[in-house]
Amino acid sequence: DRIARHANLNNLIFLLSIVMFVWLCWYFYTGFGGPTELVASLVPIALMLQILHMHKNGYIYKRLPPIVNHILVVIYMGLCIYAFYHFFVEYEQISIYRQGSYTREDFIMGLVVFLLVMELSRVAHAELFWVNVVMVVYTLWGYLSPIDFFWHPGTSFYRVITSSTVELSTGIYGMYAQIALTTIGAFLLLAAAARGFDAQGAMVSFMRRIAGKSRQTIPQTAVLASSAVGMISGSGAANATVVGAFTIPLMKRYGVPAEFAAAVETAASMGGLIMPPVMAVAGFVMAEFLGVSYWSVMLRGFALAFIYYSTLSLSVYLLSVRLMPSTPIEAVTLPIYDQIKTAIFFLGIIFLTILMGVLNYGEQLAGLYTGAFMFSLLILLFLFFKYVRKDPAADKDSLFANIRIMIETHAEMTSYLTLLLATLGIMVGLFTVTGFINRMGGILLHIGEWHIIALILMSWVFGWLVGAGLPPTATYIVLAVIIVDPMRKIGIDPWIAHFFCFLLAVWGELSPPTSLAAAVSARIAEASFMKTMWEALKLCAPITFMTFAIFTRSSLVVNPGWMQISDMLLVAISTCGVTCAIFGRFTRNRGSDVMWRAALALASLVVMFHPDGAVSLAMAAIVLPATVYGVKRHQIIAPPKSEPQSQPAS
Repeated sequence: DRIARHANLNNLIFLLSIVMFVWLCWYFYTGFGGPTELVASLVPIALMLQILHMHKNGYIYKRLPPIVNHILVVIYMGLCIYAFYHFFVEYEQISIYRQGSYTREDFIMGLVVFLLVMELSRVAHAELFWVNVVMVVYTLWGYLSPIDFFWHPGTSFYRVITSSTVELSTGIYGMYAQIALTTIGAFLLLAAAARGFDAQGAMVSFMRRIAGKSRQTIPQTAVLASSAVGMISGSGAANATVVGAFTIPLMKRYGVPAEFAAAVETAASMGGLIMPPVMAVAGFVMAEFLGVSYWSVMLRGFALAFIYYSTLSLSVYLLSVRLMPSTPIEAVTLPIYDQIKTAIFFLGIIFLTILMGVLNYGEQLAGLYTGAFMFSLLILLFLFFKYVRKDPAADKDSLFANIRIMIETHAEMTSYLTLLLATLGIMVGLFTVTGFINRMGGILLHIGEWHIIALILMSWVFGWLVGAGLPPTATYIVLAVIIVDPMRKIGIDPWIAHFFCFLLAVWGELSPPTSLAAAVSARIAEASFMKTMWEALKLCAPITFMTFAIFTRSSLVVNPGWMQISDMLLVAISTCGVTCAIFGRFTRNRGSDVMWRAALALASLVVMFHPDGAVSLAMAAIVLPATVYGVKRHQIIAPPKSEPQSQPAS
């Protein structure tokens, strides 16, 4: 009876989570074996965790009877165990001595892992699955293409499987899965510690407290909280889920229309993808592409995040003034226990910054030490408030339960990203085998030789199409593989090219017709998905210019230091000016108001795009006071005449 009571799905997930957590922490500390051997061992464990989580959340195949699901899960788990055993025992032979001449068992195990990853991606990432199916067909029979651009001599099914698995340099066991289990896994320790002790919930409540005591500042809660949670969340949809569950009902309660509340949360969550240190996971891949430390990427990310959130905050405020009067609201009380948890979270970010930026620690050691630092402080805080102060705020917590949540959270997030990046590894590997990357790059290079602006616009359109169907990390990888090299060959700095792809990928999280963050926010707000997405697009319209501003204000991403700060302030002033021109009101007379706003928008675009820095600086000296004046006038002219009706919280 005791064995039966403990032998259940939840405990099996916990056991595998412990194995992955301990294995990764040991690797972060020692680096033993290298990333390729680590991935060869842990990919099957990551797949097992994803299988069990899918089974736990309502079965993998919801149309099949439970008994069939149980049997299939057992079969899948057995295949993963066999793959783990084979690659663990035969790793040296496969990676060194049998490269290019694999045994039948090597091929069979590679085929098993390939099919399993494809099937799990069909359930979790349907868009990527179908792209990979098309790529497999194209790789096998590209010689049948009637279009010369897509023609290639084709290759064998054997080559498709080996290039995606046992060759280890590409595909499932290649660079992308290695990044997921090394650098990303180390940084996810911060998110796991925060989730285990509910520091995220405390942080959202804290942001609500500092957002202000007026109806007009209530939407700023979503902006502040999403920027903070975005530091440890690599997903716009996850950010919207965690923060929106609190902020959207709060906004509706104080009279914010449902579509606007959902749009604010969508736009704020999208900005979380830019926020270091996680940067939508794409930042880790960028560091690998560029061959630089992740700290170098983070430095540039902070500047972009400052521009994004300062502009978004102004956009939200200007629209809030038009929707609601500045009547005061009741003050919010926050237990000291939650306040200290919030402080520990930000102390962890500061600690990580010191380790990487001042003491020059590597990414994995810095992530491990920061996770241990936060974990230790959170445990001490829990013990003090639970057993010394006997504070009621700590009664709901249990030390073992919190540690278990932390371990399971880390393993689940890491395994999820491993599956995602392994699926992308298959895609990029097949792109390479077919030569599609070289041909697409050649076309873009010809366009760039005609005019650089044509190349940028063509790349933006291509990025929009890719981003409409793929998540941000996938979009960035596809764009970086295809777009960066042509840009570099015509003289564009690699930093600019990569951040252009990165910002395009982030924008793809919002781009029509698909947006997961908008779908989640609209569901919480019980609002129209399409209206939410279009409202969010309007909020982010001024920031869309930032994607192109890096070409003229290049120090923003090329030269960290005072030049970067100068360009950051210039771009922030210009985007805020465009925001004021779009959403603000200068006068009650419609004709003169349009003229004032058009002049401000034109001057702001000069600040952003004029190649002469002296001209931009001179115009910024005009745009900044004009924007401040516009905001002051807006506060007088725009507020509604009547009190808004509160809406029921969903």
